Amino acid sequence: MELGPPGGSGPAEPGPRLRGLRGADAAASASSLSRFGAEAGCRAPAVAAVLPAGGSGERMGVPTPKQFCPILERPLISYTLQALERVSWIKDIIVAVTRENMETMKGIIQRYQHKRISLVEAGVTRHRSIFNGLKALAEDQPNCRLSKPEVVIIHDAVRPFVEEDVLLKVVTAAQEHGEIAPYFIPLQHELLYNSDVYENSIAHVWQDSEQESFGHGIKASGAIRPLVSTVISPSADSCLDHSLERARYRASEMPQAFLFDVIYDAYQQCSDYDLEFGTECLHLALKYSHIKAKLVEGSPDLWKVTYKRDLYAAESIIKERISQKVCVVMDTKEDEEHVGHCLEEMLKTELNHVKVTSGQDLQQIILEQCYNFVCVNVMTSDFEETQRLLNMLEESNLSILYPVVVISVHFLDYESVPLGQKMEKVMQIREFAKEAKKRNILLSGLLIYFPQEEQKLRESLRQGTTIISALIKERNSGLIGQLLVA
Repeated sequence: MELGPPGGSGPAEPGPRLRGLRGADAAASASSLSRFGAEAGCRAPAVAAVLPAGGSGERMGVPTPKQFCPILERPLISYTLQALERVSWIKDIIVAVTRENMETMKGIIQRYQHKRISLVEAGVTRHRSIFNGLKALAEDQPNCRLSKPEVVIIHDAVRPFVEEDVLLKVVTAAQEHGEIAPYFIPLQHELLYNSDVYENSIAHVWQDSEQESFGHGIKASGAIRPLVSTVISPSADSCLDHSLERARYRASEMPQAFLFDVIYDAYQQCSDYDLEFGTECLHLALKYSHIKAKLVEGSPDLWKVTYKRDLYAAESIIKERISQKVCVVMDTKEDEEHVGHCLEEMLKTELNHVKVTSGQDLQQIILEQCYNFVCVNVMTSDFEETQRLLNMLEESNLSILYPVVVISVHFLDYESVPLGQKMEKVMQIREFAKEAKKRNILLSGLLIYFPQEEQKLRESLRQGTTIISALIKERNSGLIGQLLVA
């Protein structure tokens, strides 16, 4: 087993929260599992996670395994690790990767400063990879360097949008021992897996059952989602054999959580056929450990990146989430009538659903992980203010995980200084942009002529706002170093 690096400098959190919290709110989030333990009359369990990441990505139709496909120039699996890392009560994260991709995975851990990651060699199938991950956590294995958890989460390396609330729900449900957890979403029916459907259908489904439960308490749980399409079973000659009543079934998703001893015992007992052809962990737990599995309604974000089009969808979601906050930095504070403040107000008016904030306390804004900056060079036509911002961003390491957009805005008074002289200074943006790109900072320029008569100026500001919005939302590297005119 290979361990990830002990870490180093970088963000205070293992990764920025796309919809998470910091400060006091982050501390409250970190204690959520402890609060559950106190309310349930027991201590919070030790939790670990296992991610099988040995797939080849055949369905995606690309030479690179899908877990290593880039999204915004960063491997997909890094986003999934980030989602788990920001949950402070997950003690260890085990990733199962193939031997030929072991060095690639180590490089990802080091480059993106992932923490609490251990690597094991993947098996030839999904179940064998999970089994290898469980062995790394088991106390009965030689040279074990990790402590055995009470609860283990099994998740997919290519489901990057899992949130802490879903992880908490499956963990608390898994340790319920038959009681209803206060944090999980109750379902209308006791749902059990239908093994006949598992063998013959074209999708994994759960069937409502009136049969008596196994009676050993709830020791496992898994996320589910409503079926979008009707599930059918084909006959041997590729004709319709029967279809299922969609309202009574659910699609099995990840994450799933188990008492560690329960799922480890199930994997030790399961047959070679199960290890070779099975894909459903809850099915193994029910088959070999005879326990109940609580099904927790998951969010729409739990979808799995499977096809090439899913990469574009995932990129779109990430771009949208990191574009929700814009910081406006200006080198003037006293002149509230200056046109730079007019641009700021225009941004607040035109960018619906986007928070626009003033950059008076840049250090705090960077700590709050804003990934979009509009730097208004009001008093000078060079890049003094922009350079100061770039230096602060470089020192913060903010751009390690996501590309940071910086738009350097220049208001040029063409009446007082020759246009050629001003343009010569502004065109230096190309050299600044080349250096900034090395640090994952996307620098572009915006030129607004000033003064103009009021109506024309407002039109220019509105056009400038449109350009700024497009640069932030698209994050198009082809526009790096370009000077756009509003």
